[in-house]
Amino acid sequence: MTIFTSTLNQTAFLFGIIIIGYLLVKLKVLPENSATVLSKLENTVFIPAMVMGTFIENFTVERIGTAWKLLLISFLIALVVIPVATLSSKLVTKDKYLQKIYTYGLCFANFGFMGNAVVSTLFPDVFFEYLIFTLPLWTLIYVWGAPRLLIANSGEKQSFKDSLKSFINPMFIAMIIGMIIGLTGLKLPTWFVSIVDVSGDCMSPVAMILTGIVISSISLKKAFTNVRTYAISIIRLIVFPMLFVLISSFIKLPETIYVCALCSLAMPLGLNTIVIPSAYGKDTTEAAGMAVISHILAVITIPIIFTLI
Repeated sequence: MTIFTSTLNQTAFLFGIIIIGYLLVKLKVLPENSATVLSKLENTVFIPAMVMGTFIENFTVERIGTAWKLLLISFLIALVVIPVATLSSKLVTKDKYLQKIYTYGLCFANFGFMGNAVVSTLFPDVFFEYLIFTLPLWTLIYVWGAPRLLIANSGEKQSFKDSLKSFINPMFIAMIIGMIIGLTGLKLPTWFVSIVDVSGDCMSPVAMILTGIVISSISLKKAFTNVRTYAISIIRLIVFPMLFVLISSFIKLPETIYVCALCSLAMPLGLNTIVIPSAYGKDTTEAAGMAVISHILAVITIPIIFTLI
């Protein structure tokens, strides 16, 4: 019951803010360019601040030195998930842009906002380890996922200059700065730390409002009848975590690593597929429907998976 209640509370919170964004548009409280403004704020301020804060706090010599198993298993799981996600996306659609959106969604779940909330509530004893476990995932997002799947143009051969431009983005730069500060233990002014923390805290609510704004411009009927969206959601929410459970039954993993891995794999599709592409003027209607449906289904799948395990 605790698992179900915790998941339901987080999902209700998520949809509450999404509905606010939706209503603000329908009531014409926000101007027409709101989505563009919010997405640029997310990509240039809020997401970089969250990334920087995460790495400053967790990417330290002590934590990395004592948690190499967590980092290694996380990275190995990602190496297995990426080719499976890529193949699954190609089977679901022939559209090159949607293939990248689906690949990102399958590779990187909402292990941050949703995952942190669920783990801190259900498994507080391993929350620190969970943060360490997700560091390779954050690294892959801002080294490969965001620049190659969400920012780079699909179906076009990029020059080295274009590839470098998409690679060196505010999120990646923030990650590097966070790594350097975390490893060196550099003492930062209190005001700077406060700016980073508060800006990072804005990421999730603004992303949800942005999701509501995007949803207001699409057909909900079309979103809820899109078979592709359900297929991707089922792969993310059921197939991946259950495959991990099956494989780990043959490989004895420490309980902490097992819990961290299962939690990261069982979360719904993330919101970056909406936030990042919208800042570059790309279509996010399919991503918005994907986020809504996967979070609705997660209310059922997460409690069932953890109850079974």
